[in-house]
This record gives sequence, structure tokens and C-alpha cells, in this order.
Amino acid sequence: MKIDGIHYRTIWVADDGWSVEVIDQTKLPHEFRTLRLTSADDAARAIKDMIVRGAPLIGATAAYGLCLALRDDTSDAALHEAYEMLAATRPTAVNLKWALDEMVKAVKPHGHNARVEAAYTAAAKLCDDDVEICRRIGENGLKIIRGHAETKPGRTINVLTHCNAGWLACVDWGTALAPIYMAHDAGLPVHVWVDETRPRNQGASLTAFELGRHGVPHTIIPDNAGGHLMQHGQVDLCIVGTDRTTATGDAANKIGTYLKALAAYDNDVPFYVALPHTTIDWTLSDGIHEIPIEQRSAREVTHMTGKTASGEIVTVEISAPGSAAANYGFDVTPARLITGLITERGVAAASREGLLTLYPERRG
Repeated sequence: MKIDGIHYRTIWVADDGWSVEVIDQTKLPHEFRTLRLTSADDAARAIKDMIVRGAPLIGATAAYGLCLALRDDTSDAALHEAYEMLAATRPTAVNLKWALDEMVKAVKPHGHNARVEAAYTAAAKLCDDDVEICRRIGENGLKIIRGHAETKPGRTINVLTHCNAGWLACVDWGTALAPIYMAHDAGLPVHVWVDETRPRNQGASLTAFELGRHGVPHTIIPDNAGGHLMQHGQVDLCIVGTDRTTATGDAANKIGTYLKALAAYDNDVPFYVALPHTTIDWTLSDGIHEIPIEQRSAREVTHMTGKTASGEIVTVEISAPGSAAANYGFDVTPARLITGLITERGVAAASREGLLTLYPERRG
């Protein structure tokens, strides 16, 4: 995707050939700034503090975190220590552990002198694969949007999304937003209802930012407005992302997604979840009780950062002083509320059998 006409991925190796640069997403949408990571500690901090976020990008950042760790020490002990540190940064997104496991498999067979090069090669491939996977998700989701457009010739297709599952959440393209970008580029009249996504406002700050830079028509709405819009026929379909999906089709995504799925179900609005195969946790079958739900700082609820009329970026308290606040990062949408899972291999029913039709190698 492009920022001011310049193509960017969300993570890349710097010109020095070893340090890693990322887009600092905590500064968006008011400032576009990149940040250089030079150690595994830097990578862990970037993930934990949400300088980078989104399941695929978290995995990519962790992969390069291992690369940086191996530059200092190629021993098995150092590899294990970096693995454990990076794995502990965010508990819900399964891509994190998947990426770390892939890196260990790629590095472990090599002698110590070859491990750094092997690690960087593996991390680069992981990122390239993610871009291709997201492109294919976009193509498969485009078919769904095109189908809606054919039933409404000349009318705008309104898509509601929650949180940010665009290119800022991945290496490029995105998951839930990839079909929207492709529909827009194909000339289909598409408009996006962008949930603000409290408490961190990833919709208002990140999704709106990237849609705007790409020229996609969109409108930011309060999180609680989606049901109203659906009742009045102003939403044709919902597409959201996911940080972990069970083998039976339950999907964990940013808190508030479940409520949108309930509203969509009540109003006969199709509700799709877009995901790469790396987000499927084949070991789990009951998302509500088995997926770990991250609880983040209460300060994200009680305070908000924004830009004043003078251009100053400030953080202010918005809640009653002394009040307790809970900050659950994710909720789980049961498979029964999901119309379909949009993957790089096609669209499947949100069920074990539906997923196995796309991933038959997982049978047994």
C-alpha cells in the first residue's frame, strides 16, 4: 500500500542490512513515523506496547526479533530465551507462537555460524508469504463484494468493519480490508462504515487513516451505531479480522466484534471473518472457554490521546477520577453467527468440516 505515493510494508530490514524498521502505529493518524529495532528487547517492546499490532504483523515482528537476538548470541540457550520473551508479549494472537515456531524450525538445524543468515532468510520468506496470502484473501473476498454489487446495480455497497484488519495489521494488503481495496480498485462503488473501536480507537485512527490514503470512501461511526445502521438497511455485509480462530470456526477479534455479529444475525446481514491459515488454532474447539483473552491497562479506557486545535498531541483523562476500569482486549464470536470464513484458499463455512474442506491436510 502507499503513503503519499510511496509504497510501504509495515516491517522491513533497514539499509544497514540487519536492523529492522517498522511503522510506529501509536503515532497514527496524526504523525507518520518509522522506528528502528536493533534488539530482541526492542521487538518485544514494539509488540507489547502496540507500536506494531495485528496478528500477522505481530508474528512477523517476533520473527525478526529472533533474528536480532541471534546476532548477539547464536546458542540454543539464547534462542530459547528470546523465544520465551517474545512469546509472552501478547497472549491472544496465535500467529505469534506460529511465527516463532517456524523460525526455530528454520534455524535449529544450522551450525552457529550459519544461524543468523538462516534466520533473516526465514523471516523474509515469512513476510513475503504473508503478503501473498493476504492478496489471495482479497481476491476471494472480492468475489463476495462483487456478488452483492450484481444484486444492487449502480448502488453503493456498504461494508461495516471493526478494529483494524488492513495492511497496518499485516505486512501488506491486510485481511478484512484486502477485499475492500480490491473492490475499490476494480471500480465497484464501495463504502466502509468504520467502527471507532474503543478503547484504543484503531478504527478511527488506523482503518480510517489507511482507507483515506487509498481513496476508499468511508465514515467513522461510534461503536454502538452499527446495530442501528443494520436495522435501517444501511449495511450490506460485515467483514472483520481475527486474532485466533478455533478448528470449529469460533473467532476471537477485538472486543466488540461479538456484539456486531449479534446485530448482523438479528438483521440478516452477512457476517464474514477474513483470516490467513496462520490464525487458525487447530488445537482448540471451544473459543469462548479456551482462547486466552488479553486484559490490558485500565489507562487505555480512562485516558485518550488526540490532537488539539493548535496541533499539539496530548493525552487527557476522560473518566471520573478514582473509578476502576476493566480492559478486555478481545471477545469471541461463536461460529453459529459467522456467515463464512474468507481464507487464502477460498471461503469456508465456519465449522470444522468447512475448514477441513480447505485444509484437508489437517484431517486426523
